[in-house]
Amino acid sequence: MRQEHTQRISRRKVLAGSAAGTSFLLAGCTGGGDGGDGGGGDGGDLPNQELYFAQVKGPLDMDPVIINDVPSAQIAGRIFDGIYEYDEGVGLVPGIASEMPTVEREGTRFIVPIRDDAMFQNGDPVTAEDVMHTVLAPAEEETENAAEVNMVDSAEAIDETTVQFDLAYPYGAFETALVRSVVNKEVRTSDRDAYNTDPVSSGPFQLTEWEPESYATLERWDDYWGDSDGLPNLATIEFEPIEEQTTRVTELETGNVDIIETIPPQLYETVRNNENASISETPGIGYFYLAFNCAEGPTADPLVREAVDYCVSMDQAVENFVEPAGVRQVSPYPKTMADEWDFPIDEWGDISHDQDLEEAQALFEEAGVDMDYNWRIIVPPDDKREQIGISIGDGLQNAGFSNVEVQRLDWGTFLDAYVTGDPERYNMYTLGWSGSPDPDAFAYQLLSQEVEGTTNGTFHGYDEASEMLTQARESADYEERRQLYIDATTELLEGRVHIPAYNLKNTYGIHERVSDFSSHAISSEIQLFTGHNNVAVE
Repeated sequence: MRQEHTQRISRRKVLAGSAAGTSFLLAGCTGGGDGGDGGGGDGGDLPNQELYFAQVKGPLDMDPVIINDVPSAQIAGRIFDGIYEYDEGVGLVPGIASEMPTVEREGTRFIVPIRDDAMFQNGDPVTAEDVMHTVLAPAEEETENAAEVNMVDSAEAIDETTVQFDLAYPYGAFETALVRSVVNKEVRTSDRDAYNTDPVSSGPFQLTEWEPESYATLERWDDYWGDSDGLPNLATIEFEPIEEQTTRVTELETGNVDIIETIPPQLYETVRNNENASISETPGIGYFYLAFNCAEGPTADPLVREAVDYCVSMDQAVENFVEPAGVRQVSPYPKTMADEWDFPIDEWGDISHDQDLEEAQALFEEAGVDMDYNWRIIVPPDDKREQIGISIGDGLQNAGFSNVEVQRLDWGTFLDAYVTGDPERYNMYTLGWSGSPDPDAFAYQLLSQEVEGTTNGTFHGYDEASEMLTQARESADYEERRQLYIDATTELLEGRVHIPAYNLKNTYGIHERVSDFSSHAISSEIQLFTGHNNVAVE
């Protein structure tokens, strides 16, 4: 089976190489290619193991400053080292940083010490200037990730191994904002476009070849600076998207891939009963939802949004199309987070309606919606989110509308469309979000008016609620933040800016020849070589 897969990959590479302009073929970075010493943590020859990993979607970018999708982050996290990184849970450990930050000035100053031995794969040392640029660049360049770090008022490289960040206000989640892959400032600023296709990184793997929205090939960097605990067992990692879920499971069953991402609900038992594979699953720090275009078109009217809510039973849709791979979620906050913050989940759960087509029709009539209106629901290339969109579309048709389109878009096209506020492009969209373990990562990033047109495509008019999210962001007081999140979220849910749908378990099908791999609560975390694990393939 291994030979069959290797032959398929080789043919793919030949085809990619012959299609000029469609793929990026990267020259090898610095690092020994002869195997070297210290392999596998035991000082012997380096193992020559290959891992084939099937993603749901392919990567869009390789520059961590601009990456805003999970597939790209999954790959970038293997070739870049972070300032701080997640351990096997959601705790933080130093990466490029030598220890956790010192916090001063009532939570508005963070002093981050940097290791003096970290090195990029081109031979440049990792300096405080690189770390400072990594944190400041998203806001300075107005990327989609700007809101994650725009609370930084100023930064200073005190010396080559110390960075000081001064915040404009206390920000309770700033340490998680420092979980960022460190970029090479000099190389990146000399040509940002080139850096996104051929990045200079410092992690244990190097990117040797990739094609956007398609495959990526990583190879072990044998001269990795952080080799005090040995080097990766894996010599090569092939990431390749297999969007069709049945095909993804079949490839695992036949042994053509080692790990598949996201077990589809209807195939759970198939994988579970496979004697050559197992499932690893962890409740994710995520949120999947239906969102409305509140800017223009009929869904700008809250009566219409409530009518849509009456068109479908979200409980039933999640039961039909998501379980057991996920669970019903009634707010923007994953249950583990909601429990930790003692949010009123039961009250929020009562806001959503069950299906009542007569009530829906009455509200549509009251709002004056033309029954000939052309509805457009856009969904990304994901079967579960598409099924939620189809459930809404079916409900609209059952309510008497005949012109309902559920449009499945490729990932890049979807990301361009859902933030326009143009009713010709969408009335509703289904989407998901994977964030850090703090409410700000979900409430602010998805519902604040300050991020409209970047990560929020609703363009809602709830100014007071949005202001509360900003106030919560700018406070380090737990109780104050909690009440602000409760008040703002309640208003936005009652206004049906979103209809929460579900949260997924982060699930992986793992072939029996793979050892030391397990799922992680953060969906972008594909941990293959860390301080607590070193994945191997027999």
